[in-house]
Amino acid sequence: MATTTNIPVSKILRTRTEDDDEPKKKSREDWRKAKELEEARKAGTAPAAVDEEGKDINPHIPQYISSAPWYFDASGPTLKHQRIQVENVKEYSRIDEWYKRGVDTSKFVTKYRRGACENCGALTHKKKDCMDRPRKVGAKYSGASIAPDEFVQPDLRRDYDGKRDRWAGYDPGQHKAVIEQYAQIEEAKRQLRSEKLRAGATTDDKAAEVKESDDEEEEDDDKYVDEVDMPGTKVDSKQRITVRNLRIREDTAKYLRNLDPNSAYYDPKTRSMRDNPYGNNLTEEVDYAGENFVRFTGDTTNHARAQVFAWEAYEKGVDVHPLGEPTKLQLLQQDYENKKQQFKEKGREAILEKYGGSEHLDVAPKELLLAQTEHYAEYTRYGTLVKGQEKSIVRSKYEEDVFTNNHSSVWGSYWHNGNWGYRCCHSFIKGSYCTGEAGRAASGLVQEVAVQGGAAMKGPTQLVSTASQHVCDQSPLPSPSSTSGECSSSEVITNYNLIELLIAFLFKEEEKAKLERKKKKKNKKKMRKEKKKQKKKEEKTEEEKLKEALKKEDEQRREAERLLNMDERKRPYNSMVEVHKPTDIEMEAYYMKKRRDEDPMAQFT
Repeated sequence: MATTTNIPVSKILRTRTEDDDEPKKKSREDWRKAKELEEARKAGTAPAAVDEEGKDINPHIPQYISSAPWYFDASGPTLKHQRIQVENVKEYSRIDEWYKRGVDTSKFVTKYRRGACENCGALTHKKKDCMDRPRKVGAKYSGASIAPDEFVQPDLRRDYDGKRDRWAGYDPGQHKAVIEQYAQIEEAKRQLRSEKLRAGATTDDKAAEVKESDDEEEEDDDKYVDEVDMPGTKVDSKQRITVRNLRIREDTAKYLRNLDPNSAYYDPKTRSMRDNPYGNNLTEEVDYAGENFVRFTGDTTNHARAQVFAWEAYEKGVDVHPLGEPTKLQLLQQDYENKKQQFKEKGREAILEKYGGSEHLDVAPKELLLAQTEHYAEYTRYGTLVKGQEKSIVRSKYEEDVFTNNHSSVWGSYWHNGNWGYRCCHSFIKGSYCTGEAGRAASGLVQEVAVQGGAAMKGPTQLVSTASQHVCDQSPLPSPSSTSGECSSSEVITNYNLIELLIAFLFKEEEKAKLERKKKKKNKKKMRKEKKKQKKKEEKTEEEKLKEALKKEDEQRREAERLLNMDERKRPYNSMVEVHKPTDIEMEAYYMKKRRDEDPMAQFT
């Protein structure tokens, strides 16, 4: 351990002599001797260094720990700088110190003291802080009934744990009063019981029973509590705890009954599942239907009805309580239900006597009338039908697989160019008769003609004849009337609905072409008008443009003056103004209207 000390500069300067220009420095010989002494101390041949308190310093302590800082002003080897400094240690109140309660009755004052409370005469508070009843004549003027002073409370300084001590200031003597009170109550109960037993004891056997009962009363009421075997309850007589809402280990946990995360909610804190975990299943089919179902079963509903009946009876003037007078309430409720049933029976009989129809009430129930059927079916072990007619499955309340007019598909199963139709014949007319493959071929020809531009050039009659000829050429069916191989439109297109389909489609194509022509004409007119407006704007002279710019500048200046003269709270925002780069003419108008204060003739304008 190096025993060198950090000497401050001021002390070194004080030690230099008058003849020396520089302070004394440690010679090489002194440094060598100090090094040898340190090695000897570590080897144990030299005695260890001693601090100012006479304690040995371990020579193996590193130098950066043993050397004191220069501002510590250590005169020799020391470890005091590594210990807690006395001036930095905080002193806290002792554990037995606490605020004094009540008043100081050791002093008895008979005269009013200067600076005391004017109401009660206590010296520890003022009149505005006095908690006594305001006197008619205060103690300052009467000098009577001077109240004793409160204790001067100490200034307690608590540490972190002391501020959070819940038992700070607790007096254990207070608990003795509680114990004595319970002991007195138990003694009084024991005396009452012994007096009752002595009054009824006439034989020696009864006297023995009295003695045994006294011994049993001294024991705790929870003598047999460990023998209680109730599922969901755990009782410990030593710790006096009761933990309820538990389950037997063999029972299935509530949260494992339905693993669907969207099923009934399970509260792990209270271990409760109020809803049915199986959804809308009947309660007879499952062994657990939620705690709400159990809560509202049994006598719970009867008790709720009795409570409602008690409230209604109280409104009618009959004072009865469901808990204080349960028998009376039950008798009143039975009497009420009987009279109500009798009244219903009388009303029913009166209606039957007046209007008749009692024979309809004697009919067998609907379950027997409608449930009987002669339908018989046999199935294999794999579920396939062997004998009988299979029961039809009702898919929905709407009609399915019902096709009209010989169609094999429903309306809306085919779509082309924004039109809905039938998939079987490609017909776009709702309610039309199905044309089959001929209709598909005709619709294909019409689409080809429309793509090639024929719908815009030919009339409907020519297109019908062209379509019929195309169908005649590609039709796989032979013509019944012609033998030469030639085919007319009447022979192939025999259905009027097909001709209507072609005409309607062609007229739609013509209407679309007309609409496109009109749109093109309108667009051309708009372009012409816009070009004319641009030419008129360009034809304006520079003088006219300058006049317009000057007018706009005047309007802007007037608007700016109006806004400046307005109250700031009523001034509107200016966020919706379009900002654009000013033109040369607008800049010229701005400079012409700009006010120059340095101009001597500006005030005459």
